Amino acid sequence: MMLNCSFFNRAACTVAKQLLGKVIRHYYQGHWLAAQIIETESYYIDDKASHASLGFTEKRKALFMPAGSIYMYYARGMDSFNISTRGKGNAVLIKSARYFHDNLCDLNDLQIMHQLNPLPSGQLRPLSRLCSGQAILCRSLHLKVNDWDQKQFDGNRLYIDDINYRPSEIIQTTRLGIPVGRNEELPQRFIDQKFAKQCTQNPLTARKLNSYTILTS
Repeated sequence: MMLNCSFFNRAACTVAKQLLGKVIRHYYQGHWLAAQIIETESYYIDDKASHASLGFTEKRKALFMPAGSIYMYYARGMDSFNISTRGKGNAVLIKSARYFHDNLCDLNDLQIMHQLNPLPSGQLRPLSRLCSGQAILCRSLHLKVNDWDQKQFDGNRLYIDDINYRPSEIIQTTRLGIPVGRNEELPQRFIDQKFAKQCTQNPLTARKLNSYTILTS
């Protein structure tokens, strides 16, 4: 079932947790590609790490659009996928996902995703790392800033699907890559513990151990 605007019209942290287990489906050159969300981060307008905290610009317009609007930007020159939530300037970043295949997917989906996102050497990226990062995820699904920023979800082209999966345990921890003094201490990163090994950085085994909490659904 395609998520509607009311799903996103809630607090960013709530949406970030509820998005875990949902499936992004993108129709690319006649093929349906899919990835299951396993890691998210939430941002609020008064959060110093948020783009919206810097104020409204045309580039950040999607953050101030109705809940459920797509906000894409370049992170170190690579595409990043976000969705606006309740309240102007609030949003959720899709941090990482895992390859997903069901009867709605294309038979050649995995081959296509590998072609879109090979290792720098040209070799196949390990399946467990095919979508393990915000830019890598976008590359594997061919989600581009120029195609989707400030747009709405479309059941014929790009949508997020509720497949009735709920994580039994969720890791709540601090976000990644936040500079000191930019609310780096806020525990607004959420991970499906079942797939923690496939997320951007597993807080359970990271060399620099960050505090975390295990939430049960």
